[in-house]
Amino acid sequence: MNILFICSHNSARSQMAEGIARSLFGSTATIESAGAIPKQVNPLAVEVMHEVGIDISKQYAKNFDELPLKFIVKIDYMISLCKEADCPDMVSRTAKKLSWAMPDPANHEQLTKDEQLELFRKSRDLIQTKLNEFKNELAL
Repeated sequence: MNILFICSHNSARSQMAEGIARSLFGSTATIESAGAIPKQVNPLAVEVMHEVGIDISKQYAKNFDELPLKFIVKIDYMISLCKEADCPDMVSRTAKKLSWAMPDPANHEQLTKDEQLELFRKSRDLIQTKLNEFKNELAL
């Protein structure tokens, strides 16, 4: 099974989802993430994932054209994490498209680091819940 997580910048939500899904699904799925305007993986995303024992420090933000072709042609699920209207859409005839719209925790530079971390934790926990429900629905 191939699962692709997408969000605009591939820097926070989709990176956390990729890390959680890899931990949750193990070798039963190939997991990737991408965005239309990739930025550097947000260090706060790395930090809150480390809190739950998942290392995403080696992951990197990528555009759709950086995904392996053998993955792209066999995407089973394409899960959008964007709440924004400009969330990218990758054309796939076979993928089931799911929308788990949620606010971007990375768009709050005016907040203190502790306040930003709390937003990242909320996003991480919501993604974890959604992925647990998704896995249960698949009966894996």
